[in-house]
Amino acid sequence: MIRNILAVIAGIVIGSIVNFALIMVNMAMMPAGTDFSTPEGVNAAMANLQPINFVIIFAAHALGTLVGAMVATLIAASHKLPMALVVGVFFLIGGIYAAATINAPFMFEAADILLAYIPMAWIGYKLAGMVKAS
Repeated sequence: MIRNILAVIAGIVIGSIVNFALIMVNMAMMPAGTDFSTPEGVNAAMANLQPINFVIIFAAHALGTLVGAMVATLIAASHKLPMALVVGVFFLIGGIYAAATINAPFMFEAADILLAYIPMAWIGYKLAGMVKAS
């Protein structure tokens, strides 16, 4: 049980690092003076975002969840799929919060919430199984 808890924590931490790294790449592409430190600043920056910015944000969410779920699956002693899904739900909650506080385009928010979290956690679980098998 302790190992499963540590697996989820490691998955969340490493997934967050992946997510944050890609978000930082995206922020480096924004015009100088763009404020991402508050929801208001992010909402003001929405008008300046290009399609590539939304692709990078989606990739950050999806890859952070995928890598986090893989890590949780590889470390967990048992119940590997539920551990991967716990990581996915953790990131999903963050995505729902972001969608509620940031005025992003509806189609982006819908795709993000529906595709970047639970499906990616499941894919991470499957990929970890393939890594373990080889």
